[in-house]
Amino acid sequence: MIEKLLIANRGEIACRIIRTAHDMGIATVAVYSDADARALHVRSADEAVHIGPSPAAESYLMGEKIIAAAKQTGAQAIHPGYGFLSENAAFAQAVIDAGLIWVGPKPSSIEAMGLKDAAKKLMRAAGVPVTPGYEGEDQSVERLKSEADAIGYPVLIKAVAGGGGKGMRKVDAAADFEAMLESCRREAKASFSNDEVLLEKWITSPRHIEVQVFGDSHGNVVHLFERDCSLQRRHQKVIEEAPAPGMDEATRAEICAAAVRAAKAVDYEGAGTIEFIADASEGLRADRIFFMEMNTRLQVEHPVTEEITGVDLVEWQLRVASGEPIPLAQDALYIDGHAIEARLYAEDPNGGFLPSTGALDHFDLGTEGRIETGVEEGDLISPFYDPMVAKLVVWGETRDEAIDQLAGIAEGVEIWPVKTNAAFIANCLRDEDFENANLDTGFIESKLDSLVSSDEADDGIWQNAADFIALAELEEHDDLPMGFRLNAPGLLATTLLHKGQSRTVAAASSLNELDATGFVDPARAVVFADGQAFAFERQSRGSGAAAAGDGAIVAPMPGKVIAVDVAEGDTVTAGQRLMVLEAMKMEHALTAPFDGTVTELSASEGGQVQVEAVLCVVEPAEE
Repeated sequence: MIEKLLIANRGEIACRIIRTAHDMGIATVAVYSDADARALHVRSADEAVHIGPSPAAESYLMGEKIIAAAKQTGAQAIHPGYGFLSENAAFAQAVIDAGLIWVGPKPSSIEAMGLKDAAKKLMRAAGVPVTPGYEGEDQSVERLKSEADAIGYPVLIKAVAGGGGKGMRKVDAAADFEAMLESCRREAKASFSNDEVLLEKWITSPRHIEVQVFGDSHGNVVHLFERDCSLQRRHQKVIEEAPAPGMDEATRAEICAAAVRAAKAVDYEGAGTIEFIADASEGLRADRIFFMEMNTRLQVEHPVTEEITGVDLVEWQLRVASGEPIPLAQDALYIDGHAIEARLYAEDPNGGFLPSTGALDHFDLGTEGRIETGVEEGDLISPFYDPMVAKLVVWGETRDEAIDQLAGIAEGVEIWPVKTNAAFIANCLRDEDFENANLDTGFIESKLDSLVSSDEADDGIWQNAADFIALAELEEHDDLPMGFRLNAPGLLATTLLHKGQSRTVAAASSLNELDATGFVDPARAVVFADGQAFAFERQSRGSGAAAAGDGAIVAPMPGKVIAVDVAEGDTVTAGQRLMVLEAMKMEHALTAPFDGTVTELSASEGGQVQVEAVLCVVEPAEE
């Protein structure tokens, strides 16, 4: 058995691998870039080695540095996780040539499945059903156009070296083919240094079905049933579940048997996934499910398979890499219940799903379900890597039970100030078509407007913000007059600002029945509801006394403080420059909102700050 393992990855998958390795008594070595020096996977491992600057191309994609780190620490094996170098046959071979154990398939297997056109030819020869299309060597525009016309539109152009949704174009009409081909080739060349393409018949009601397979060095190959990954946005998976809803036993037997044949065709060892596209226009039928590609690694969504089978796939990987046979035979594997996983991303659905980076000042994912994450409160979401914050995973006896559990977890997510897609996940799960398993890969795009929750606060959220502030005021002041009533006129009313709208809201008469969660700081109140965070700037307190938060100067965006003109205790006048923030290649002067005194100063010249961080507080001058 492996005694010391280096994980050539970061984030949640590195933490996931470390957990199983420790359970097995295996020592672990993490690698990290500059951006990840204090990351959770580094803190969780037994040892950690710095491998370079923050960009992945200078750290996590530097195979020679990773191998050197393994030798330096005495690690016997390297686990690549997923992404980065996990499907790089040359790196796998370099690991083996260095006398180390590669926790993954043979380099020849990775290579055989690495190019989509060659893989499809191999699968066709192995008796695996393949989507009608063209994978020929003649890459001339004329030949490709002729083949597309013969296949019939709509047709899909795919980069042979593609992945992650890149290098794919749907063509609806012959007149659009050449322009789409040029665009696809340009993206493929930039992303994969290979502009060759293949063509596939576009499936009109497609579902993404994949089968988990596992092989060992003793000639054994088993499947661990299927997953449905149809809920995707721009070809990126959002929600995955196992087993696939609507899959009958006969169809399951055929597709899983095809997946095993595919794995055996490349002499497969370790964890892998055979991906199929299903024409679900008449339900799931074996004669309408076609091979797409093989992922020669552990999948992001592997937890749902673990949940329905009771298997630890990482443990299996480590045992098989150590030379052991697969722990269970095919007839010992069975499906128990239903599991669903959602990918919680640091992104802003209301802002076109742009990534949201920065510090996790408040981070609470609750205690329900299985949470796979690589961050804790206080950690940073870096702009250098994938914006996935966590995987939210649940198991239920039925699909309906699992849906309800996961929607509840998503609705209870509390993250600030980084934005997430938690409310979007909940809306997908609560959608009637999803609940009824009316699925295809176009589900999200066709319903996008209804799945993105408004970020405007309703009256109840405004009231919750005022109530949280009132509670904070009561905790701060124990000198309130005798007979004080929360609903007394003018007492504990707060003027709040949210998205440019200002309201003065009185606290509720009872503060012991709040139906939301949140927190208050000198600058704002933040209310969490249905997976979203609503921030309210505190402007004044209705009782007439000035609140410390009235003059809070907050960063309008992430940036660098390049000048600080004041110190604590300084007297300032309205409009006086307090400091200068450099952000988005521009300088932003932050000024005093009124005459007063600087009572707090947390910014310093040269410091990096996150959006809405309180930089200083100005206490208004007494009139």
